[in-house]
Amino acid sequence: RNFRCDCGNSKFKNLQCKLLPEKGKVNSGNKYNDNFYGLYCTCKRPYPDPEDEIPDEMIQCIVCEDWFHGRHLGAIPPESGDFHEMVCQACMNRCHFLWAYASQLAVPALTKANALEDEGIVLNVGESEEQKKEIKTESGLEHPEPKEEKQTEQMSQPSTSSGAACPEVVTKNEEPVCKLKELQSKQFLKKDTATFWPSNWRSKLCTCEDCLKMYSELEVQFLTDECDTVLAYENKGTSDQETDRRDPLMDTLNSMNRVQQVELICEYNDLKTELTDYLRRFADEGTVVKREDIQHFFEEFQSRKRRRTNRMQYYCS
Repeated sequence: RNFRCDCGNSKFKNLQCKLLPEKGKVNSGNKYNDNFYGLYCTCKRPYPDPEDEIPDEMIQCIVCEDWFHGRHLGAIPPESGDFHEMVCQACMNRCHFLWAYASQLAVPALTKANALEDEGIVLNVGESEEQKKEIKTESGLEHPEPKEEKQTEQMSQPSTSSGAACPEVVTKNEEPVCKLKELQSKQFLKKDTATFWPSNWRSKLCTCEDCLKMYSELEVQFLTDECDTVLAYENKGTSDQETDRRDPLMDTLNSMNRVQQVELICEYNDLKTELTDYLRRFADEGTVVKREDIQHFFEEFQSRKRRRTNRMQYYCS
């Protein structure tokens, strides 16, 4: 997203950038991670890896843009058609506010063979009655009164969950304006794994002033940009490929009427035939075609075309 060419900076002493000659000596936006050295994933292996005999799909993280083997994400990815984007383990730890959204929006990972690997940390502001009973049973506490007082104190305080960057803002209806604050007030599970997201999840991120400030501090402002999604990039790539495959001649023909189409095709065939015959002489003689030769050809071609046009006679019936 932030990459810019290095020409003209301190990495290239004698080369000046012709596109942006005024740019700085170093582009601070460039991130020279392991990908620049042909290494990917947490295993830091090349792709393709000649020593890796395990067939595995690589998935790109939408935050750090690194590529990861599916088996190194800390969770078994859902079927490829069930999710559109992935955030790796490291980026989930750095952007910990995403865990509050993951409980509501993320596509569940497939069940692991080892249940112990699927353990996580439950983060919430207030415990339910069943949770309080489980906590009392595990801790051996028999006096519920202190628990109730502590619970009341917790419910009256702002969330201390990770990523709580939004103060509680209420409307006349006493409803929180910040979506993140509202989600953080509920129980959610935080794991040391990557997360998988559906196509429209970014549109549901909070865009209040404090959340936007948090995105800026974490350098993930692009998460709220719908033009930054994997689907948007794929659609743009498809559109560019279709444009490259289009034939300019056919586009011109389609904009003409039938008579103009016939005339253009005839002129094109004449030009193609005469130019081929003209260049064949150079090929037979083994001589180089110069710019003056091409100019001479087109001057002669236009002259012959004018003579043919002047000789034409039109009859009206």
